[in-house]
Order: sequence, then C-alpha cells, then structure tokens
Amino acid sequence: MLTAVSAATAVSPLVANAATIAKPQRSIHTAVEGIDGDNLFTRIGVRPLINARGTYTIITGSRSLPQVKQAMLEASNYYVHLDELMPAVGSEVAKLMGADAAIITTGCEAAIAVATVACIAGADPERTQAMPYSKKRDQVIIPRHSRNPYDFGVRMCGVEIVEVDSEEELRSKLCERTAMVYILSSPAAEKGPLSIPNICSIAKEKNVPVFVDAAAEEPLVPNIHIGHGATLVGYSGGKCMRGPQAAGVLLGQKDIVRAAWFNAAPHHNWGRALKVGKEECMGMLAAVREWYKRDHAAEQREWLSWLQHIEGRVKGLPSVTTEYIQPEDLSNRAPQLRINWDANQLKITGTELVERLDKGTPRILVDSGTGRRPDKMQSSLTIMPYMMAAGEEKIVADAIYEGLTHPGHYENPVIPQGAPVQIAGNWAVEIKYIRGIGEQKFTLQQDGDRVTGTQQGEIYKADLKGLVQADHIELTSDMEVPGNSIFWTFRGVVSGSNASGTVHMGEYGDATWTAVRS
Repeated sequence: MLTAVSAATAVSPLVANAATIAKPQRSIHTAVEGIDGDNLFTRIGVRPLINARGTYTIITGSRSLPQVKQAMLEASNYYVHLDELMPAVGSEVAKLMGADAAIITTGCEAAIAVATVACIAGADPERTQAMPYSKKRDQVIIPRHSRNPYDFGVRMCGVEIVEVDSEEELRSKLCERTAMVYILSSPAAEKGPLSIPNICSIAKEKNVPVFVDAAAEEPLVPNIHIGHGATLVGYSGGKCMRGPQAAGVLLGQKDIVRAAWFNAAPHHNWGRALKVGKEECMGMLAAVREWYKRDHAAEQREWLSWLQHIEGRVKGLPSVTTEYIQPEDLSNRAPQLRINWDANQLKITGTELVERLDKGTPRILVDSGTGRRPDKMQSSLTIMPYMMAAGEEKIVADAIYEGLTHPGHYENPVIPQGAPVQIAGNWAVEIKYIRGIGEQKFTLQQDGDRVTGTQQGEIYKADLKGLVQADHIELTSDMEVPGNSIFWTFRGVVSGSNASGTVHMGEYGDATWTAVRS
C-alpha cells in the first residue's frame, strides 16, 4: 500500500557456475550486462527487461540474492530425505523469523492453501484423503476488507467463504463449521473492530485458528502478527526477501504447521501438487538468513538516490512536476517517484510513453502511466526502484528524458463519423474464448451516444457503460467475483440487430464476440 513511494532491490548477475556465484564479481545492486544481447532468453525469442515496476509475479518477481543462487546450486548436487530436510530448515527459519514453527512452501498462495487444509483436516489421513469432498469443518471466515484475488488459496480447498463486516457478525458466524479465519494484512486490517488483534482475540475464544496473509511484507522480529495473536502467517519468498521466486514461508503454531507439511508434497494428500524441492528449501533458508543481515536503511537510501537521479534528469522540462510516494505499511516498502506533465506541451501521454519504454531497447517496465488522447492529456508515470539495480537508474532516466524531449508523432484516435446507431434493447451475446464458448445477455439503454446497461454473465453480473460513435461501440464493465474482478472492454461494429467485435479481459486475455438483438 502506498500514499505517494514503494519497496526492495535488484541484485547480482546471472551466473554460469558455482565459482562465479561463490565469488560474485559485481555488487548485489549492479545491473546485469547484455540484457538485449545474446543470452538464454533472447535465444528463445524472449526479451528481458529492466524492472522499474516492482515485485510482480507476471514479470518474475525479484532477482534472487547471490547467496540464494549459491545455496540452490549446491543443494542440487545432493540427495536428502525431505521429511528430514523440512523440519531442519523450518526450525532455523522459525527461530530467525520469530515463530514456533515454519515450513517452506511454493509461494505464499501455497502457504494459504496448505494452511487452510491443515485447519480443515489436521493430520488425520482419513480426512485428508477425503479432501475436498468431505469436510467436518467446511467454512472459512474472511472479513470483507480482506477479500482479494489471493484468497483463491482458501477457495481452492472447496470451503464455503463466509464474509463478515462487523464484530457482531464475526461472533455470530464463528461456529463448529469454522475451520479458519483468513485476513489480508493491510492498513484496513490494522484498525477498527475487525482489526487483526481484535479478530485474533475473538477467534481465540472459539479456538479457531487465524491466518494472516503478509505476502509482500517485511518480516519484522518480533513478528507483529504473531504478537497480535495470529495462529499462522504466510510470506512470499520472491519479494522483499529475494529468495527463490517459487518459494514462500508458512509460520506459526507448531501442530498446524506440521499438519500443513503433512498435507503437502511429497505426501500423497491434497497438496501433492504443491511440490517444494531441496533447491527452494535451501535457497529460502539462505534468503531468510540474509534478510536479517542486510542493511535495510542503506537500501532505502540507495533507492531514493536512484529516484533523485531520474527526477533531476527531467524536472527542468516544460510542465513537468514530480512527487514522491511513501509506503503506508510493510508491503513493498520503498519510495516511488511519480512524474507528471502536460501532454499538450510535451506531445506524448503517459500511456504512450509507458508503451514506448516497453518496446524500447533496452526494454523498461515502469509501475503505471496515465493520459489519453484527445481528452485526458494531463499525464504521468511512476517509477518503483524496489527491483532495480545500480546503473539502471541512468538507463531509465535517459529513456524517459528521450521520450519526453523527442516523442515522435502521435495522432489522435480516429473517431467514426455519423449519427450513432440505435442499440437499446436486449442482446444475446456469444463469446469465443481460447477454449470454450460463453453465453451472456446485455440489456442496454441509450441516450444519444451514451450507453448504459447490465451484463448478465453465465454466473456473475455487472453494470455496463460506454459510447456509440456512428456504427462503432465500446462497452466496459467491472464484474465483481468473489475476492476479485473481471474487467471487460467490448469493442465492435453494429449492423442492424447484429454486432461483433473483440473483447479484452485484462490479465485473462482477448476473445471475439457476436451478438443478436432480440
């Protein structure tokens, strides 16, 4: 969470052998050379990038520390028994992170999932084998402020999600069917009747475990969530700790943590697919050890100095203003720099500049961009230094400066001419996905070129709004699904009582659609 800056740093070079890893030739904050040259990614047609955006899984999170690479490489040369390895690794991780017990998981989402199953079935092999079809405790309570896309880790266990919005509701919903309470750590969870400490206190009265999702947070010691009374806490390994990307940590009460391991691979239970290798175990242990040795204040100063360099490169340009965004909590705890300008003066919008940086050489991804032709020309982009490396700030600064001073030519979008066609009515919509066909219904109202209405999906429902320009239509919606949203943008052409076009669904990709008015 941020108010107006965000968190963690980039690291060492890619390495070819153990000697190189053991004795890194560059500091952990040094940029990798040859990002656009010949490397293992460019050889298969994939372009590496400079990460000025943050620890997003879609862009592979963080760069692991040299010590993590070393540990993973060494671990790969040995065979060990996993039922001996995990308790040994978990014992040291737990001591370092301030908990009774710990295991390594395949990311924080897996920690959520195996914790949920452990709270449902414990280590009873009959109950674990009956998952997910038969459950004595088949409900998980989630405060409304904690619903998020990552609570899929709970949902995938086949439980009923019970939302609560008040202390009274929480007390009334806690019952024999309640396996666990899940909370997403955030500023909203730090205050009010449904704060983490208050929820933990109430749940303890009923002996119901509480899981706190602290995926992107810095793991302070003493652990603040365990101090508040949480039973279990989950962390991502591939964010601020810069461990293996496919690793996480589950901390907490010993019997439940051990039951979570019982339900995970290599054991033939519900979590058999969530396999953690010896490499991830030892890499994560190395990352945790290093976390408590790193000079975090120095890292914060270094990130700020990179942003100041970028700011200094552009702040003298016409209409440019800058602001620093400071983190609100322990997640993604680093400053960010937002650059604002008037695209009428500099001839490029923030969205156009973000696209230019993405397509440029070297390829650069920044945190966000705003601005749209022709009506929203006030523009911005945001730089997150968390996963950058020393030297990359100069590359980013030069690329942004070049884009703002030599933008090239951008045309306003072509607006179809003519009176808007009439599209009010009920429409049967067919969507052809990569695999499968969806059937929806639109009910549309029209006022000139403005369109409003409803989108009745196969399961969920949303409000539609958009424009008709001559025979071209654009409709958007934000379809709320449990813990998440699907953002739809329908574009197409209308001909009488028929319409067709493409639909963009954000991270879920694109599809084609056709519609017939009844």
